[in-house]
Amino acid sequence: MMYLLIGIMFASTGAGYLLRRIRFLRRINALILPTVCALLFVMGISVGSNEQIVRNLPTLGTQALILAAAGTLGSLMAAWCINRFFFGNKK
Repeated sequence: MMYLLIGIMFASTGAGYLLRRIRFLRRINALILPTVCALLFVMGISVGSNEQIVRNLPTLGTQALILAAAGTLGSLMAAWCINRFFFGNKK
């Protein structure tokens, strides 16, 4: 299933690249934000109606906070290393 979704994503990216000069398709950009907001709203309704998720929300929230903090810290450390070793002071 995951390969199908990744394949659809690559196919749609390729189609967008090939059809980028069509004027009608340029107007679709204005619909992207409302569509994403609607999808997030529907996903929130789905999550809120699932009793198991709501019951485990404190545990899931703590795990999400730890993962977000670890990801941010790792990104900062990688950026610092890249900056130091590739763009540092050249004497």
